[in-house]
Amino acid sequence: MRLHDLKPRPGAKHRRKRLGQGESSGHGKTSGRGGKGQTARSGSSIRIGFEGGQMPLIRRMPKRGFNNSNFAIRFVPVNLEALNRFDDGATVDEKALRDTGLAKGGKRIKILGDGELKKKLTILAHSFSASARTKIEKLGGVCQVLHIGPVKPEPVKPVKKAKAAPAKDVPTPSEPAKAKPAKGEAKKAPAAKPENAKAQSAKPAPEKETPAKSDAPKAASAAAPAPVSVAEPPAAPPPQHSTTPAAPAPPAPPQAPPTA
Repeated sequence: MRLHDLKPRPGAKHRRKRLGQGESSGHGKTSGRGGKGQTARSGSSIRIGFEGGQMPLIRRMPKRGFNNSNFAIRFVPVNLEALNRFDDGATVDEKALRDTGLAKGGKRIKILGDGELKKKLTILAHSFSASARTKIEKLGGVCQVLHIGPVKPEPVKPVKKAKAAPAKDVPTPSEPAKAKPAKGEAKKAPAAKPENAKAQSAKPAPEKETPAKSDAPKAASAAAPAPVSVAEPPAAPPPQHSTTPAAPAPPAPPQAPPTA
C-alpha cells in the first residue's frame, strides 16, 4: 500500500451543496432560503424558542412540582476492580484517585462494588456502596468517609424540667372551712350584728409613756428614782340599747255613759 492508495472511510466526506446554479438543480433562484423576510437576509439567526415576539410555548406551559436538579448530590463513580493497581496495604485517598485518572471532575467520589478486589487497602472517599464496603472489610481493609465543609455538631437535646405541682388551697386557722349546705337545705341568712358590737369590741389604746426631759447631769438622773406611771382606769362601755321592742300598754277600760 502506498500513500496514494489511502482513502477516507465511506461517508466521511460529502460533496458541497452548490446553490444558485439553476432551477433544475433544486437549489436555484432563492437558494433554499424561501421568500423575502428576516430568514432570507444574510447573517440572520433566530434563537431557539423565539416565536416572533408572542408569548413562547415554554412560558405558556404551567410549571408545577419541585425540581431537584439544582440541589442533587452527584458522585464520580470508581469501581473496586480499578483499585487493584495500588500496592497491598496502601492508603488510597482522593488525591491518589485523581492523579491516576480514576476520578475526573466532580467534587465527591463514590466507591462501587463492581469487580473483585484482591488487595488490602485503606480507602478514603465520600461514599461507599454496601457491596463495596463488604468486599473491602472482608479483606481487612478500612473504609473512611470524607466530609465536605465543616462538620455540623450534633444538636443538644434540652433537658425537660419537672413541673411543680400546683399548691392546693388550704384554709387558714383564722378562717375555718365553711361546710357546704346539702341540696335540700336552704341557705341560712347571715345573722344581723348589733350596731354597738363594734363599740364593745373596741378597746382604748394604751397611752405611750414619755420620759421627762431634764438638764441635770447623767449622774443625778441615774440617782433619782424612776417616775412611776399610773395606769388610767378603762373607759366604761357605752350603754347598750336593747333591740327587742317594748311591750304595748294595756288598753284603757270602757267609760260608762253619763246619766241624766
